[in-house]
Amino acid sequence: QVQLEESGGGLVQPGGSLRLSCAASGPTFSGKTMGWFRQVSGKEREFVSCIRRSGFSWIGTSTDYADSVKGRFTISRDNAKNTVYLQMNSLKPEDTAVYYCAAAASYASKYSGDYDYWGQGTQVTVSS
Repeated sequence: QVQLEESGGGLVQPGGSLRLSCAASGPTFSGKTMGWFRQVSGKEREFVSCIRRSGFSWIGTSTDYADSVKGRFTISRDNAKNTVYLQMNSLKPEDTAVYYCAAAASYASKYSGDYDYWGQGTQVTVSS
């Protein structure tokens, strides 16, 4: 059973930064896509970013971002630690949400239904 554990959420002032981490564990996990989604209470979960590996390794990757976070957020991966990061800069109050890490065994799009595994979420609050 693949497990995803997020960390790094918290309270930050507008314009500040946070880095979220998602550590994947489980037997021979070799997910092709790892992504971040976020959800505000009462609203649908929305795509934030994802990173996909090319072929059988993570040497070649492709990334995708929601328009609302382009230029502010950066997704990356540490292969040795099997961890994905989301660096969030220039945070805005509208970025406040619970952020979820997700993983897919194959190619995944911005659609949440493409993902096979989900973390429990970490709260990010942007407020002065």
